[in-house]
Amino acid sequence: MEKSLVVITGASSGFGAEIAKIFNQAGFPLLLLGRRVEKIKALPLNFDKVMIEAVDVTDYSAFEASIKQAEAVYGPTDLLVNNAGVMLLGNVLTQSPTEWQTMLNTNVMGVLNGMQIVLPNMTERKHGTIINMSSLAGKKTFTNHAAYVASKFGVHGLSETIREEVSGSNVRVSLVAPGAAETELLTHVTDQKSLIDYGAWKDSMGGITLDPVHVAETVKFIYDMPQAVNIREIDIAATAQDA
Repeated sequence: MEKSLVVITGASSGFGAEIAKIFNQAGFPLLLLGRRVEKIKALPLNFDKVMIEAVDVTDYSAFEASIKQAEAVYGPTDLLVNNAGVMLLGNVLTQSPTEWQTMLNTNVMGVLNGMQIVLPNMTERKHGTIINMSSLAGKKTFTNHAAYVASKFGVHGLSETIREEVSGSNVRVSLVAPGAAETELLTHVTDQKSLIDYGAWKDSMGGITLDPVHVAETVKFIYDMPQAVNIREIDIAATAQDA
């Protein structure tokens, strides 16, 4: 049976890279989007049915063009994984508003962009799945995460709203909310105190956080359910994480 196109944003590392690996191993044609294409090209993938584009999800036109290009080769998108995101920790008293805007643009507008691009065709076909990668910070607060929390609460809210709007068209919108994980999200944090505080918090639970492989397995599990079944949300974290 011919497999349908899977689009993954933020595919260069972390959750996105592991999601790409698991769907690639299962034989799905992939469109992998990210700003660091050299890292995507270095992933251990079979590239026979893989397209890679350097796309910033905040650029609607480029985002749309890349999806249309892949669909011309592989057919309509059946799964969009909105994984691209940034986490810039900082206290609201001192953090630059530029960092707030960067998080809101990528984490919220980027998700909305992707959904609007693929949903018309999905609703017309009455088939398709969107999985939005959020965070436990989308449902509870964490110190030095104010703008990040705001962006992820936004992802939770828009996901549930749009799920209600398209459920009658047999289109699934799901959400995965990981806890602290071994990804590169912290590499762009500029506030050193926030990094120190985060490190101390991580040490308090034995220095063990979530392996992104298990998040990828969760995404695949959601998608593999029959189209008539929508797992609306999964929260996943290391057992040792108490918050």
